[in-house]
Amino acid sequence: MTKVLISGAAGRMGQRIAFMVNQHPGLTLAGGFEQPDNPAVGKDMGEIAGFGTTGVKIAPSLEEIIDQGDVLIDFTFHTATMGFAKTCAAAGKAMVVGTTGLSQANLDELRAMSTDMAIVQSANMAVGVNVMFKIAKKIASILGNDYDMEIVEAHHNQKKDAPSGTALRLGEMLAEGVDRNLSEVGVFERNGIIGERSKTEIGIQTIRGGDIVGEHTIYYCGPGERIELTHRAHSRDNFARGAAEAASWLAGKKDGMFTMFDVLGLGDI
Repeated sequence: MTKVLISGAAGRMGQRIAFMVNQHPGLTLAGGFEQPDNPAVGKDMGEIAGFGTTGVKIAPSLEEIIDQGDVLIDFTFHTATMGFAKTCAAAGKAMVVGTTGLSQANLDELRAMSTDMAIVQSANMAVGVNVMFKIAKKIASILGNDYDMEIVEAHHNQKKDAPSGTALRLGEMLAEGVDRNLSEVGVFERNGIIGERSKTEIGIQTIRGGDIVGEHTIYYCGPGERIELTHRAHSRDNFARGAAEAASWLAGKKDGMFTMFDVLGLGDI
């Protein structure tokens, strides 16, 4: 059984991850932690998450519980994530990184650390979204340069980063499908007299409001028609379930940088 640690254990995402880990036949809920001043510190993880007593108490730091687990699942904030990764690398522990807002420099640093630890990192852990990533690129490559491609993403009003990591990854997949670089052709806002849309740009627009878990729509707009490809997340369980599967998949792996494509066997599709 793979022993799992969870960062941000009392948060909305941490609670659902704890539930999914507790349900998984190949995983054991071994520990979780929060900031030292969080009122949940010292309380039972299962009771906080609403699925019963587990005997596992929420700790005030990763360092206090690092020796109790095999893999850390982290969906917190990019600056915190990088610190947790260093702690895991030093202890030789694996890590599942679902945090969004990571810069290219952050990803490069994680890749460098993966010589000492095994990491699964993805902008989105949901099975359906990862299938969407693959389909999005394939459709783009088929339609080619005659179709304008735009992405609209919507999330709850507490989300800190924009565009979402998922939207950026979708943009990268579209760009790869037509041999472009998103950093060169991405357009993230439009206002005023902007002139005609260029043929190469890929737009990513952001909506924030209410309690929207996550919605992403790609528009492939061509002459006389358009294709819309949409994924809607109805709950956080999709992401938590994927993270639990990633933690299980890492069992026995000592090092390397992986994605959900590897976990789900989508690499060659």
